[in-house]
Amino acid sequence: MFLSLPTRLFGARENPKRGRKRKRGSEKMAGSEAGADNTDAIITRIEHKSRKIESLLKQSKPVEALKTALEGSPPKTPDERCKSANWIVVHRALMAIKDVDAMFSSLDPEYYDILMKYLYRGLSTGDRPTCDQCLRIHEKLTERAGLGCILRSLSDTVNTV
Repeated sequence: MFLSLPTRLFGARENPKRGRKRKRGSEKMAGSEAGADNTDAIITRIEHKSRKIESLLKQSKPVEALKTALEGSPPKTPDERCKSANWIVVHRALMAIKDVDAMFSSLDPEYYDILMKYLYRGLSTGDRPTCDQCLRIHEKLTERAGLGCILRSLSDTVNTV
């Protein structure tokens, strides 16, 4: 049965290797088009998220804005434009946090690891106010989540921010 499977899929006279090569090429082409569509869709979602965060910040709800910024992060794409756009949204929410202790009293632990990744992204900017804020939050996050949170965020090379 296994040996007859390619014959049924490709026909008795067609060369399965040639058929597969053509199929792979068309899939690659379709994949790149789908990747562009996917990138556009991700950017659109990030823009929508940005408008929602701005609305929450105007209502003086910085913790809700941070939760919204962290939801669905990081974007499931290797495209740096998407990651940078998402970082800008998260950065806006992070910088609006005034009371770090109050933030952690209402922030769910499921957000800790991704928050740590964004804190390291913020520290890598070298911008003084961003680094100061990231260090304040990092201190409290490490107290709350432990060293495991740091290790998970640094060792995860798949979901980069």
